[in-house]
Order: sequence, then C-alpha cells, then structure tokens
Amino acid sequence: MSFAQWLFALANLGLVLLVLLLIGAFMIYGERRILALLQDRLGPNRAGPFGLLQPVADILKLVSKEFFVPPFADRTVYTIAPIIVPLTALLSFAVVPVSDNWWLADLNIALLYVLALSSLRVYGTMLSGWSSNSKYSLLGCLRTTAQMISYELPMGLALVGVVMLSGSFSLVEIVAAQELPFIVLQPLGFIIFLVCGIAETNRLPFDLPEAENELVAGYNTEYGGIQFAFFYLGEYLGVLLIAALATVLFLGGWHGPWLPGVVWFALKTLALIFLFFWLRTSLPRLRYDQLMDFGWKLMLPAALINLLMTAVLGLFWMEG
Repeated sequence: MSFAQWLFALANLGLVLLVLLLIGAFMIYGERRILALLQDRLGPNRAGPFGLLQPVADILKLVSKEFFVPPFADRTVYTIAPIIVPLTALLSFAVVPVSDNWWLADLNIALLYVLALSSLRVYGTMLSGWSSNSKYSLLGCLRTTAQMISYELPMGLALVGVVMLSGSFSLVEIVAAQELPFIVLQPLGFIIFLVCGIAETNRLPFDLPEAENELVAGYNTEYGGIQFAFFYLGEYLGVLLIAALATVLFLGGWHGPWLPGVVWFALKTLALIFLFFWLRTSLPRLRYDQLMDFGWKLMLPAALINLLMTAVLGLFWMEG
C-alpha cells in the first residue's frame, strides 16, 4: 500500500472510532431518558437543550477527577484492565457490515473473530477485580468468570445454526444468504443469542458482577474518574455490538424495502437497543444460583436442541 492509501485507511479508522465513541456516549443519555419515560420521571434536562449536553458534562466530570490507585493494588494490571473492556468492543466493529458496501474488513472467520474478542473482554473485568485487592471486587470478578462460562457455550452453539444455514463465517456472506431473515428459521437461536448477549454485557437481570446491593459495585468498586469511564463506555459499546450482531445474524442486516440499507440496519439495531433498556426497567436481578441453573439447565439444552433440529431439517431439505 502507498502512503496515501495508508493515510486514507487511518482516516477511515479514526472516523469510525469517533462515531462509535459518540454513539456510546449518547446511548447513555438515551437510556436515561427512556428509563425516565418508562418510570414517569424527567431524566437529564439541565445541560443543554433537552439535556443533550449531559454526556459532555459527564465526560468532563470523569476526566477531571484524580487518577487514583489503591495503595495495595497491583498498579500495572489495575491501570491496564479498564482499557481492555471498550477496546475489545471497538475491535469487534471492524468486521460488522452496516450496508452492502460499508465495512472495515470482511474476514472469512469474522464470526470466530468476534467470539474470540468477546471472550477476551472478560479479562478486563476479571483482572480489574483481582488487581484491586478488594473483597467486593474479587467477588465481582469471580462472578464474571462463572457467568462467562455459563452463557458463552450456549451462545456459541446458537450461532452454529446460523453458520450451517449460510455456509460461512463471514458476516457479509451471512447477511447475503438471508433472503429470508434467519430469525424465521432460527427463532430459538435468536432468543438464546439475545439472552446470552444480555449476560455478556452485564445488563439486568444478569448484572451480578456489579450487584450494588451486594457488592457495592462489584469488580469496579475501586475505580473512579477516567478509569470508571472506560468500564461505563465499554458496557454501552457492548450493548451496541450485541444489537448490531443480532441484526446481522438474524434480522437480515441491511436488507429491507424502499429505504437505504444503512437506514434499515440502524432501525433494527436501535430497536434491539431499546429492548435492552426496556428490560433494565422491567426485570429484577436474578440470584447467583438462579443464573447458574438458567445457563446450564435451560440455555445449554435449548441450544443443543436448536442445533439438532437445524441439522435434521437441513438434511431433509437437501434430500428433498
């Protein structure tokens, strides 16, 4: 590649990162407004018109706070851990196609790439809890590890059906294969993926690693300022990523009548994001034992049944 091509690629990458960071910041504002609407409250309404500058005020507040490391913490790991959470989400967006000609990279193993990065994301929360040298933080990171094992296996199995139907791990080819959205052919797989995605992002009713009434704030108890902002941003980027992946894998991606593909992709993704916010205001948190039972005794068998049904129906379809 020439210097001009490298420069153009870096400019595109910078633009995508800027857009993602802005979306993540204003998702926080959007959630607070939606929760206020559903709970008959006002929500942010002071900073700027309709409170639109509230994300800017929050960022300035967090950035201006002191960078503090607890005296008995592992300073190096404690400092690096918060960066891992948003970084893995940002890297995952490199292979997410938002239209028929708009993506950063079309890897033939894109789905495996995303799943690998989602597993690495857990290291951010786990290392932050361990390095803080706090009992609350340690319990939160242990819950994160156990929760990851219980939901990532059903999530992976739920996506095998999509791969079998499309014949590819490329997200672009998976969307291209959806003349009929896969949610019609894989309704159980879609539900399993969405539920596991909620657990992946530590959202209610699966926010046990944070659990304010039990663990103060869980794995991020000892964090504040810009370090806490990384966790906060990472959670909302995770919600955006799961919604975008569900759109690509099950809802036909950019496919839709009349409107441009980017608009269809955005509408489907925003609808799923609204569902995440709605669930937060509607459901209570599960107990730890209930989550383990739910993951191993319900989600895993359901994912195996969905995989078996997909294989059998696919075999009959090929023979027919």
